[in-house]
Amino acid sequence: MAKIIGAIATSHTPTIGFAKDRRLENDPIWKPIFDAYEPIRAWLANKRADVLLTIYNDHVTSFFFDHYSPFALGVDDLYRPADEGGGARKVSPLPGAPELARSIATSLFAEEFDISFFRGKPVDHGCFSPLSMLADPDGTWPWKVLPFQVGVLQFPIPTARRCYRLGGALGRAIRAYPSDLRVVIVATGGLSHQVHGERCGFNNPEWDHQFLDLIENDPVALTNLTHAEYAERGGLEGAEVIMWLIMRGAMTDRIRRLHRTYYLPSMTAIATAIYENDGEYPPIAPFRDVQLEGVERLAGTYPYTLERSAKAYRLNRFLHDLIVPEHREVFRRNADALMIAHELTAEEADLVRRLDWRELIHYGVTFFVLEKLAAVVGVSNLHVYAAMRGQSLEELQATRNAKIEYGVGALYLGSQQSKM
Repeated sequence: MAKIIGAIATSHTPTIGFAKDRRLENDPIWKPIFDAYEPIRAWLANKRADVLLTIYNDHVTSFFFDHYSPFALGVDDLYRPADEGGGARKVSPLPGAPELARSIATSLFAEEFDISFFRGKPVDHGCFSPLSMLADPDGTWPWKVLPFQVGVLQFPIPTARRCYRLGGALGRAIRAYPSDLRVVIVATGGLSHQVHGERCGFNNPEWDHQFLDLIENDPVALTNLTHAEYAERGGLEGAEVIMWLIMRGAMTDRIRRLHRTYYLPSMTAIATAIYENDGEYPPIAPFRDVQLEGVERLAGTYPYTLERSAKAYRLNRFLHDLIVPEHREVFRRNADALMIAHELTAEEADLVRRLDWRELIHYGVTFFVLEKLAAVVGVSNLHVYAAMRGQSLEELQATRNAKIEYGVGALYLGSQQSKM
């Protein structure tokens, strides 16, 4: 089973990435930042870490306020650096750990932590800034990364206590994973800083050191603070340190600190730390997803799981984009060329071309993009339902209380199937 071999805590200010990209390791002002990460790199190599589960917050780069989640787990194979306005950093994409992510997601839901998931989103400095200091000298990543994004920029946000409890569930989810992985929890953010308003530039080294002591020795005391109290002590943006409580909740009650640094060069207090467990976890059994146990007995039923989503993500995305008028019009004019441009496989393109509704479901497509395809080609929902059942439209309608047809498009084109 997977093992939590320790934890890293680190600030994630873009200052760190700035220093790394400009190779300022010998500049007296910037050198303390580089020096802080050397023991962490050595510790990770010595511990032979497989996965770094990295808790961070996005800075309104990939996660905007049109859909803002308190907790979002990356379930992708790869995470590219985000363009934050001046171009993306020239660092290699982070390799993901999708199988572990899917297992953790299911376990967290079983403990009633309802989180969201993301794919295809680039990751900003909240994740890349500190991790880039830990890459191999040639810029490659010696471990996989599982990004866990916490929404702390638009209130209401998760409480400190909620973060700590989530950490406990996260620790259990990791330890229940059946493969022998060596996992490190990485908490990012802080320390004291405020970057907006007349209080911009606020720092509080006394609080920073108190926080570092408490996260190590009395994390429960930190769970009792409100967001306003965190803002008073460490600045409003500095309140993102509640993310460190997720890391701490995943550890045992007692931990030992192997490394700790603190540096305040300008706007943000930069801290790093390494922790290892100094206690024992209670025994844990391999996780079982009881919510779907027995569903296999329901013939012709295919729950849309994260595994199915991952397999057919490209095809589902292509069909979902039929809600975009320009995509839709090109599809109507030359579907084959559009499918090639979007890198659909030959099998995927053939399923779409033949409008093989049942096999599309078998492949992993969700019905709710199929009805968008049906609307575009002029097929009613009832035609699709009939095909799922292996019936004609008339045979299906004979089993209904009313013989009606409908579709999701604004202008349903009739009951005759159109040709692409």
